[in-house]
Amino acid sequence: MARAFDPEPVLAMPLMAMLATVSDEGAPRNAPVWFLWEDGALWMPSSTGASSARRLEHEPRAAVEIVQFDNAGGVLLHVGMRGEAACVAMQPDRFRRLLAKYLGPDEAAWNPWFVDTVARIDDPHGRLIRLVPDSVFTNNVSFFRTGPALAWP
Repeated sequence: MARAFDPEPVLAMPLMAMLATVSDEGAPRNAPVWFLWEDGALWMPSSTGASSARRLEHEPRAAVEIVQFDNAGGVLLHVGMRGEAACVAMQPDRFRRLLAKYLGPDEAAWNPWFVDTVARIDDPHGRLIRLVPDSVFTNNVSFFRTGPALAWP
């Protein structure tokens, strides 16, 4: 039996999220993304030509799955979100906070190649995907090693 938990600590971690969208033909698609949980929304990097952004223009319904998994420690926490997502104009300050979550707070220490070629903050084609969840659910099955009587936390 899974147990619910407060998702905030998991959402603050630099984990990968899986963004699920629907193609024009109705087929499911998913992509791993970095994310920032802020102002009641999940923010994910994108661009005007990105396939996820194009799919969301056609069908805004989306889902996101985030998992914190530590096999040796017996931790398995799952956060799921469902709702409508939209590709919005780049917000450089928010994007910097998203990057700092994964790259650390010191921008001078960020890999210049990555910032200049992949995560270009001032790219005119840069966008953010904003998902405001209609539903958020959590599953804590961290007792998979110990059994429910010794469940973490």
